[in-house]
Amino acid sequence: MRISLDFTKSLEQNASDYFEQAKTAKKKAEGARKALAESVKKLSQLEKEIEFKEEEEKQKAAKKQRKKEWYEKFRWFFTSDGFLVIGGRDAMTNEIVIKKHTDKDDVVFHTELSGSPFVVIKTEGKKPANEALDETAQFTACYSKAWKAGRSAADVFYVNPDQVTKEAKAGEFIARGAFMIYGKKTQMAVTLKIYIGKMEDGKIMAGPLNAVKTHCKEFVEVLQGNDKNSSVAKKIRHKLAADDLDDILKLIPQGSHVKE
Repeated sequence: MRISLDFTKSLEQNASDYFEQAKTAKKKAEGARKALAESVKKLSQLEKEIEFKEEEEKQKAAKKQRKKEWYEKFRWFFTSDGFLVIGGRDAMTNEIVIKKHTDKDDVVFHTELSGSPFVVIKTEGKKPANEALDETAQFTACYSKAWKAGRSAADVFYVNPDQVTKEAKAGEFIARGAFMIYGKKTQMAVTLKIYIGKMEDGKIMAGPLNAVKTHCKEFVEVLQGNDKNSSVAKKIRHKLAADDLDDILKLIPQGSHVKE
């Protein structure tokens, strides 16, 4: 390292000049370091934005590629032994499930609580085993108001389709999504537990544990709670590496939390 000295100045003055130059250089170096750190931060943010946009494009592409099944507009799941179960998501879909998608050999589930979905086992003429009945009853209870109320158990009943009608008693009015039930009901007491999993074809299914374990390789347990459904859905999407957030949102009962 070479040092130039000004012979017109004293040694102390030369040293003072170099000290000031060093201070100036140090300030410039600190400024450069700050500028570099800011550039790295901005670059990192830009990379995250690009990754997010790429992920969004992938999700849109996957959504376009997979053709939705007719039953996905409702609440649905497959029982452990393969029966398709569908249920209403609101008053309108309750009407559609009962009026358009319930055949004479199917089994209809409901609870005594107002706001409960009508849920149907599509039997295709076969008799469901007790496990399928239990799973469907549990599914029905989890989407009733018993879930949001924080109950650990609920009573569910099932009937034949010909016992479900819009014919009201004299002086009574039946609102959209509601039906009269006549005749004997088979009562069942079930616990409120539900799981959400990802099927091999990418569909997201919610249901009782055995049903979800049978049809999904990965799944999470959903508990009663007070988290926002959008937050719950994002956590589930991350855990399952799922594509469509909307599909998950449709399956989450109001008032939920993801088990960690």
